[in-house]
Amino acid sequence: MNGETNLKKKISIIDVKKCKETREKYSMVTGYDYTTATIINESSINMILVGDSLGMVMMGYESTVPVTMEEMIHHIRAVVKGAPQTLIVGDLPFGSYNVSIEQAVANANRLMKEGGCDCVKLEGGSEMADVIQAIVRAGIPVVGHIGLTPQSISALGGYKVQGKDYEAAEKLVSDAKAIEAAGAFMVVVECVPAVVGKLITDSINIPTMGIGAGVDCDCQILILQDMMGMYADLAPKFVKKYASLREVMVEALDTFHSEVRDKSFPTEEFSYNTKIEGLE
Repeated sequence: MNGETNLKKKISIIDVKKCKETREKYSMVTGYDYTTATIINESSINMILVGDSLGMVMMGYESTVPVTMEEMIHHIRAVVKGAPQTLIVGDLPFGSYNVSIEQAVANANRLMKEGGCDCVKLEGGSEMADVIQAIVRAGIPVVGHIGLTPQSISALGGYKVQGKDYEAAEKLVSDAKAIEAAGAFMVVVECVPAVVGKLITDSINIPTMGIGAGVDCDCQILILQDMMGMYADLAPKFVKKYASLREVMVEALDTFHSEVRDKSFPTEEFSYNTKIEGLE
């Protein structure tokens, strides 16, 4: 399909809420810019997460921690313009919701009003229940996020699988239940054993969005640049590489460079060949 004939119907928050009972499997990928958003919008993908992972993916930061509200709004706005038929989730960055409930609601409002996303996401379990509840009461749909939470990477001791023992798994289930009780309509479950992903999914009535959490999660998400093979570095274990775009792009760039050097580009086909009388 192309941009002019794309008949994909944008799903709603209500659709997502119902997917657990309808057993509809929704897909989500990350997106950070207008061009990429237009491509995702032409695909069958249901949702885009404009994640604070843009700090590392788009800006080269060491982690997600330095990302600001202004940077998030800037990227969300571009993605919203490029993907009008795709549900957009905007990430609340580190430091934008952990000072006070008032701060959290105010910044969630900014993502919705200035960015134009359909809902917001924030990290944290039961300790963030009151924040989630306040944002939901303000009329803003919220996605929770438990397991490996990149904003807390220092406290977690690095990018490690979470919930690897009984107590840790039990805590994740408790966190998921608290997030549900607070009014979130979905929860991202990241980097946990598949059996724990299933346990969390079976323990709550809102859908789980799995990333490295096994096949039993209600929905699945991947970082676009990971799944498209755009990094030279090794990807996490849970990433399936659906394409090798880095190799294709490097080859194309090398070909362009060679054609510039040997003057085989541009040919007449790629030049304006208007004859101007008297210029001979």
